[in-house]
Amino acid sequence: MNITIHYAFLPHTDADAALGFYRDTLGFEVRNDVGFGGMRWITVGPPNQPETAIVLTPPAVDPGITDEERQTILELIAKGSYAALALATDDLDGLFDRLQASGADVVQEPIEQDYGVRDCAFRDPTGNLLRINEVR
Repeated sequence: MNITIHYAFLPHTDADAALGFYRDTLGFEVRNDVGFGGMRWITVGPPNQPETAIVLTPPAVDPGITDEERQTILELIAKGSYAALALATDDLDGLFDRLQASGADVVQEPIEQDYGVRDCAFRDPTGNLLRINEVR
């Protein structure tokens, strides 16, 4: 049996800003962009990995949550404490420079971690934490 990761979901609070970041800044391709009831679900992914994608989804749309729970989720998203994603690149410094030049929110500059990983961190326009590891 072979199990792969097909989709991961990240919330967005501004579909156009999220689309611009993942498509224009990170260079991901747009695989789907679906609107319904004033909301948008945007599927993006690395051009060289057609089997792996991220679905940028409206936050807190589950009809089973209360208004109070919805507000808590939105507050956690705003603080950058709700969702995270780890990416990898063979050119960490180049990607860091590109993200920094785009105005992305820098959380951590490239650093060699004590546990053997060289990485940096940013927040996307929604506040989701993106850690980027250097592939060695």
